[in-house]
Amino acid sequence: MTALAPLMDGLVDYAGLFPPAALPMDEAVHRYAGYRGGPDREMLGRFVVPADGLSALARARAGIARAASDVGPWPLAVLATAADAPAIASFEAVHGATLRVDTIEAKADDPMTIAALAATYPEYPVYVEIASASDPEPLIGVLAAQGLRAKLRMGGVVPEAFPAPEQVLRFLSACVRHRVPFKATAGLHHPLRGEFPLTYQPNCASGTMYGFLNVYLTALFLYAGYSADAVRPLLEERDPDSIVTIGDDVLWRGLRLDAGCVREARQRFVGAFGSCSFEEPAQELSRMILLPYLS
Repeated sequence: MTALAPLMDGLVDYAGLFPPAALPMDEAVHRYAGYRGGPDREMLGRFVVPADGLSALARARAGIARAASDVGPWPLAVLATAADAPAIASFEAVHGATLRVDTIEAKADDPMTIAALAATYPEYPVYVEIASASDPEPLIGVLAAQGLRAKLRMGGVVPEAFPAPEQVLRFLSACVRHRVPFKATAGLHHPLRGEFPLTYQPNCASGTMYGFLNVYLTALFLYAGYSADAVRPLLEERDPDSIVTIGDDVLWRGLRLDAGCVREARQRFVGAFGSCSFEEPAQELSRMILLPYLS
């Protein structure tokens, strides 16, 4: 097992319902069922669903035959507000044996909304998406005080949806300082930074996207105590040969992480990332010598 294997386990929350894939519920459910029994299932995390889509999810799930390798209820990341709590509780009471609400994801831009989410969902890990354009430190401090987690939007279907490296680094550094666990969403379909189509439409525009290794390795190095200045270039790294594993350690341009640090960070700090594609991150990563256990 390489040093990054603990990071990859369950790292991709499948968000096939959302753009740019925007699949119908039945198709997204069918694909998720296939991924749970597929060769890259170690990377698969939760099924991401809006609260108002829970009933449709239950109907679609009931029509899927359970594979022998598909053990236990499907874990869900539910996009919700405080007002959705009664519907979520009712859903779990009926469907919890096959569909388990694992995390709640919400948006907030003020301390009162954050406090309301903490009071409404004390039984769940709650990831709160906050804007990266302005300094996120104050709200991340509020999340820390309320015992909630942070969520960072890393892109979208237009170039301006992608935050600048300085904004990403500022967000991750604040999460490390406050020891607030985080997850990312949108735009992380590929392992490393590069130019890629922004949607799946023919002849669509391309843009510069971050890779999930760019973001998550930066977070790991920050968590391990490296300075923001030392790891800032990693957010824009494009060379797969710059990242190597030696035994249980991972190295990037002279900086080193050991497997113990990666495991600790994954348990306490680094959450999954949401992606409307599972094939792209899994298959592209499997082609990198970096992680032979996924080959």
